[in-house]
Amino acid sequence: MITRFVAPAAIALALLPTGVQAQSSNGSDGQPPQVDVLASAVNAISRMHMDAFADSVLWEAAIDGLIKALDDPYAELFTPAEAQAWEEDTTGNYSGVGLQITQLNDEITVTAVFRGFPADEHGLMVGDVIVGVNTHDASDWGTDMAADSIRGPVGTDVEVHIKRSGYEQPLSFDITRAEVHVPAVYKGVLDGDIGYVIMDRVARNAAREMNEALAEMADKNGLIIDLRRNPGGFLDESLMLADLFLTPGSTLASTVQRVPGGEASEPESDSYNDRWPQLVPDLPVVILVDEFTASGAEILAGALQDYDRAVVLGQRTFGKGVVQTVMNLPYGRRLRFTTGSWLTPLGRSLQRDRDAQGRPITENIDSLPRVETTAGRSLIDGGGVFPDLVIRDDTLTTAEQNFIRKSNEAQFPLGLRLTEYGFSVAADRRSSGAEPSLSEAEFDRFVSSLVDEGMDAALLEDEQVRGYLRWRLEMAVAQRMDDIAAEAEFRMKRDPVLTEAVRLLRQGPSQLELFQMVDAMPDAPQGPARR
Repeated sequence: MITRFVAPAAIALALLPTGVQAQSSNGSDGQPPQVDVLASAVNAISRMHMDAFADSVLWEAAIDGLIKALDDPYAELFTPAEAQAWEEDTTGNYSGVGLQITQLNDEITVTAVFRGFPADEHGLMVGDVIVGVNTHDASDWGTDMAADSIRGPVGTDVEVHIKRSGYEQPLSFDITRAEVHVPAVYKGVLDGDIGYVIMDRVARNAAREMNEALAEMADKNGLIIDLRRNPGGFLDESLMLADLFLTPGSTLASTVQRVPGGEASEPESDSYNDRWPQLVPDLPVVILVDEFTASGAEILAGALQDYDRAVVLGQRTFGKGVVQTVMNLPYGRRLRFTTGSWLTPLGRSLQRDRDAQGRPITENIDSLPRVETTAGRSLIDGGGVFPDLVIRDDTLTTAEQNFIRKSNEAQFPLGLRLTEYGFSVAADRRSSGAEPSLSEAEFDRFVSSLVDEGMDAALLEDEQVRGYLRWRLEMAVAQRMDDIAAEAEFRMKRDPVLTEAVRLLRQGPSQLELFQMVDAMPDAPQGPARR
């Protein structure tokens, strides 16, 4: 994503108050007459329509109509609150103290403390319960109210009162707020000395975080980069990420965009080249993708696939090959819309055609063009990144689906109970210095608690259901202990994509051998799904 902050006059005028009257056919203040027509129409409806409409409602409808006319599925107008949320999601930055809080057992519980930020420096801990903020009792608050109260302008102070196990009275911390960055890259080392990196979005500093991860993984036997469910983010960060893996001078991607104010039929093309030394050139790499891998994450996967630098496993990606611009508007609003498209180093367009509801349009895969890599591998050109080896995610059994359906019908908070119990077990493991685990006795107590709370005991006697619940609990414990490697080991019990990546790297000590192993499989390259 390319982010530009400009306030075009024509759009700004669309937010003028409704008292503007029609001028001459030449328009007022040199603006196109349509601006006056729109303002006058809103004014007339506001004053005279048989139903009363607030000015804000009419202007919102006018702007919604403008966006709808673009036929751009990614165009959107952000309110100030939405703009702030978008900023936090895409950058990972916000002003606060560096806590993650979750409502567990009806208490606002600290579930993560970000290293190096004010809360960490003041000694707040995972498991602390927030009972007050400044002079306010927070015992009955929800997470939104607590988060809004703890956050605030950089440099201002907030007093956080917490309840901590082992202390009779609440503890108080006077904390100065700072700019907080939530990491986008998480890492661990799996059995077989295989590095595992999860990148959940292409946020600001994602390339720097990946660079730090690679420094730790340089001597490993292989590297897995998990981009599943990564919605993308900033184009420049995506390019810097690819830059880490490719040789200087390599084309990382190219874009085709309309010159601002120019003719749409005469777009401008730009290419982006690798500038920095290649890191970990001999480290075999496997990238995991799925149907939710999009945008900037596709740029990274597509670039490394084009240069034979990584084997790509999983499912066909989302197919979002467009450049979006986000522009500042008056009154704290922002406008996002499509301004161009981007191509992989081999010129592949990964944009997938969709209908007005965002559903992919049916296509004949065999009719799509192909390109050839330097190593002679044939890649599909168009509609997302097609994995070198297609592997479907695990699916629930009939018994498991029935269990989930009945839990939902009964409005039973299963996810919350799994989180709460996993947090409790994780706290015991941390206090004893043990690794993430779940004993049979702990699991039986959890099942009994579900029955005590009203869940059908007969459902919980099914071995498939019990296995599914145990798997969910094991991962919850590892997640709450912030142990990426342990979580991955538990996940592999039902994650065929990650399991296959580990198997390949344990058997293939080089990138070339990885490709040879994949090519030798009956449905490779980029063939039918494997299970």
